[in-house]
Amino acid sequence: AYLQKLISLEKQPYFYLVAVRCLCSLLDAAPHFNHRESLLASVVKNLSSSNDVARKLCSEAIRSLFRNEGKHRGEATVEAVRLVSASVKLNDCQLHPDVVEVCLSLKFDEDLGKDESKEEKLKPKKNKRYQNRDVTKPSEKKKIKKELLSKARQEVHADLRAVSFTLDPKEKKMIQRETLAALFETYFRILKHSMNTSNSRYKATSVFPGGSHPLLAPCLEGLGKFSHLIDLDFMSELIACLKKLSGYTDHQGEIPPDNTLSVSERLQCCIVAFKVWRSNLEALNVDLQDFFVQFYNLILEYRPDRDHGEVLADALKTLLWEGKQQDMLRAAAFIKRLATFALSFGSTEAIAALITLRHLLQKNTKCRNMLENDAGGGSLSSLVAKYDPEAKDPYLSGALATVLWELSLLQKHHDETVSGMASNILSMANLNATQNPVQLSSSNPLEAYKDLSMGRELSKPTHKVSQTLKCKRKRRSKEFVALSTDVLEKADCTVGEDELREKLQSHFAVLRGISENERLRTELNHALSSINMYKEYKKQKKASKKSKKAAKA
Repeated sequence: AYLQKLISLEKQPYFYLVAVRCLCSLLDAAPHFNHRESLLASVVKNLSSSNDVARKLCSEAIRSLFRNEGKHRGEATVEAVRLVSASVKLNDCQLHPDVVEVCLSLKFDEDLGKDESKEEKLKPKKNKRYQNRDVTKPSEKKKIKKELLSKARQEVHADLRAVSFTLDPKEKKMIQRETLAALFETYFRILKHSMNTSNSRYKATSVFPGGSHPLLAPCLEGLGKFSHLIDLDFMSELIACLKKLSGYTDHQGEIPPDNTLSVSERLQCCIVAFKVWRSNLEALNVDLQDFFVQFYNLILEYRPDRDHGEVLADALKTLLWEGKQQDMLRAAAFIKRLATFALSFGSTEAIAALITLRHLLQKNTKCRNMLENDAGGGSLSSLVAKYDPEAKDPYLSGALATVLWELSLLQKHHDETVSGMASNILSMANLNATQNPVQLSSSNPLEAYKDLSMGRELSKPTHKVSQTLKCKRKRRSKEFVALSTDVLEKADCTVGEDELREKLQSHFAVLRGISENERLRTELNHALSSINMYKEYKKQKKASKKSKKAAKA
C-alpha cells in the first residue's frame, strides 16, 4: 500500500520530488523488498527525468544498488540492467545520458572459479601402490552413517546459503554473465541505432544533451571500460561498426556523407577501437591504420569552443602515446600536424599536442631531422617530395620534406609551459640519436591537459563581484550628492499660493472623479444583475404555470 501510494503521488507535480526521494530511499535501504520489481521500474523510469534533482537521486540509488550487492545477492543488479535495456529499446535510444552512464558503476569479478581449479590441480595424487591394494568393503551400518552425515551437511550448507549474503562462486558467475549480456545488448543497440541514423539525412531533434545521439558518449565510455569482457566473436563486427561511426570512407577522394556525430564522438570511436584491441593483448588480426587516418583528419576538424579538449587529449594518449613504436612516415605526418595544431589553438590543447610530439620524436629518432631549419626542408627523402598539408592519408603527406618552423614561434608563446616545452623540443636537434632532452614533465597528454586546465581555473580572480560592487558604489556616490540645509534655504523655490491651490484642487478633483466613477459602476453592475435575476425568475414562473396547465389538461 505504501509503494502504491508513492507511485500515485509521483504523478502529481506537487509531491513528485518527495515521492521520488522516498522511492530511492526505500530501494537503498531495502533492496530485498517483496515488490522490488515495481520499485526498480519506477526508479529506472525517473533516470531520464527532466528534473535534475530527481535524476540525481535515482542515479545515486542505482549506483548504491550496484555497489552493495551483498544486500540483494546480485539479483537486483540483473533486474536493474534489464530494465535499463528495455527502457533504451522502448524509447528508441532517446533518453538522458544518465540512464546508461549509471552502468559504469558495475563491477565484474573475473577471478571467479579460479580458486577451485587451482585447488584441484594442487591436490596430491594418490600413490599407485595404495591404488592397487584391495580395499575391504565397509559394512552396511557405516554406509548408512555416511549417507546421514552427507545429507545433514548438505542441509546445513543450504541453510547457511539461504541466511548468508555471500553467493556461491558459480551462482555469482552466472548472475554476472546475465548482467553482462544485458549490458552489452544495450551498448550494441545504441551503436547500431547511431550507425543507422548518423549517415541519414534525417536528423532527430533531441531535448537531451548529446544531440540526436544522447546515449552514444556513455555507451562508448562503457565499451572502453568493459572491453576486456567482450567476446572475441563480436570483435570484428564491433571494430567495423566503430570504423563506420568514426566517419572513415574506404575510397580515397570520396566526399564523406554528412555525419551527425560530433568530432568528440568520432574521436571516442577511435579511442574505443584501440582499447578493445589492446585489452585482448593485441591478439586481434585487425588493421587499425584506418583509425589513424581518420584521427589524422579529425585533428583539423577540432574546435575548442564546440568539442571537448579532454577527449582529444585522451585520443592523443591512446593512439600515439601508448602502444608500440609508430611507423616513421606516419609519425612524421603526425608530428607536423601536431605542431600546426599547437600553433592554432589554446594553451591546454597546445601542451597536450607538444607532449605527444616530443614523445614521437623520442621514439623515432630519424624524424628529428625535421627540427633542422634549412631552406630545403628536412634532409630525409620519402615517396612524396613535397609536403602536402591537405593530404588525407598521413603516408601521402610528405611530412619528412618539411621542417617544424612552428616550434620557433611557439617559443614566444605567452604561456610559460608551452614556450618551455617548445624550447625543450628544439633542443633535441643538437643531441645524438641515443640522447634525449631533460624532461620537463613525465605526464601523458591527458594528465598535462587536466593539470594545465585546472591551474588556469585556480588562477582566475575570485573577487570580481566585490570589485564591480565597489565600482558601482563609487559611481553612485559621484552621481547623487546630499544637499545641505543652507543650500536649500538659499535656493529660489518660491511658488505662489494661488498656483499651488489650483494644482491641488485639480489633483483632488481627479481623484474624486475616479472614486465616484468606481462607485457608480458598482451600483450599475448591481442593478443590472438584479434585473437579469428578475427576468430569469419571470421565465421560470411562466414555465411552471404552463407545465401545471398541461398536467391538468
